[in-house]
Amino acid sequence: MKLHKEGTQTLLLGAVVLAGIPLTIHHYLGEGIVFYIFSGLCALTYFLLLNFFRIPDKNLIQDEGKIIAPCDGKVVVIEEVFEPEYFKERRRQISIFMSPLNVHNNVNGISGIVSYFKYHPGKYLFAWHPKSSTENERTSYAIKNINSGREILMRQIAGALARRICWYVKPGDPVIQGHEFGFIKFGSRVDVFIPLEAKVEVQLDQLTVGGETVIASW
Repeated sequence: MKLHKEGTQTLLLGAVVLAGIPLTIHHYLGEGIVFYIFSGLCALTYFLLLNFFRIPDKNLIQDEGKIIAPCDGKVVVIEEVFEPEYFKERRRQISIFMSPLNVHNNVNGISGIVSYFKYHPGKYLFAWHPKSSTENERTSYAIKNINSGREILMRQIAGALARRICWYVKPGDPVIQGHEFGFIKFGSRVDVFIPLEAKVEVQLDQLTVGGETVIASW
């Protein structure tokens, strides 16, 4: 199983702490029900950490006629909105919520050039809160396809548990559909703003796979 680079420090620290707890209990209390309960809980916690930072193999889609899901998760919003930061016009918003059980790396919805990028410090409301899109810690990341001129905006949003957003792109960078552009630690959400003329290919509460699920088409 491959593990994401963002998990290295967390997994090492977790291994030390989670191994130390049952060892300490064994030292003072010996083997017994308390030792076995805490050993099981620590093992389960570390398994969940490994699951969170895993990098599963995927069959990535690369198609200029498609917009693919930027992350694993569940579709929680599909609506027409006014996007005030970059496009300053009405767009279709598709929001995908990532639970702590989902893989949390984020991938490019289309191929093109990074036309805009900005990091915003902010609050840590729950990721499903309506105001999280504009008030939480977040990044705004636009990609413009060179051939078609079409452009989308993706917004990484930190949640109540996620206190660190990572990104690996800057304005002017060429990016490839399905390739990684960032990571959000623990529960969080990604908003995608697409042109109104694009056809939405997902439904509310649908589960998505980053890099594989088509969320809209031109």
